[in-house]
Amino acid sequence: MKTIGLACDHAGFELKEYVRGWLEAKGWAYKDFGTNSTASVDYPDYAHPLALAVESGECYPGIAICGSGNGINMTLNKHQGVRAALCWNAEIAHLARQHNDANVLVMPGRFISTEEADMILTEFFSTKFDGGRHQNRIDKIPVK
Repeated sequence: MKTIGLACDHAGFELKEYVRGWLEAKGWAYKDFGTNSTASVDYPDYAHPLALAVESGECYPGIAICGSGNGINMTLNKHQGVRAALCWNAEIAHLARQHNDANVLVMPGRFISTEEADMILTEFFSTKFDGGRHQNRIDKIPVK
């Protein structure tokens, strides 16, 4: 597995810290793009560096967190090589990987518990992409 990229804003900081511990317990390498506190920041300042790292292959996959998950998800998906999926439960995470080959997991820091995050992370990392007809759809996503 490559180095996993992490990014969050202030509203996602506490859950990002949980995720860091989760990754460390598994012995998985990660790169933390910040933020590093609960002081108010702008999520694009952290989303864009993560997206660039995923696009370049420096990191795979990425994990991003903001309050609702929406802002950081929208920012990440402006990048042509990113397929960020906002996941609030394990079933959504499963489908994001299985059908959409999501390469960034986005979670809503203000709306899920660490127990829910654990289930989402476990499902995201254990699910393989099905390919086939789903690949045809993914090939149509980039704006040419």
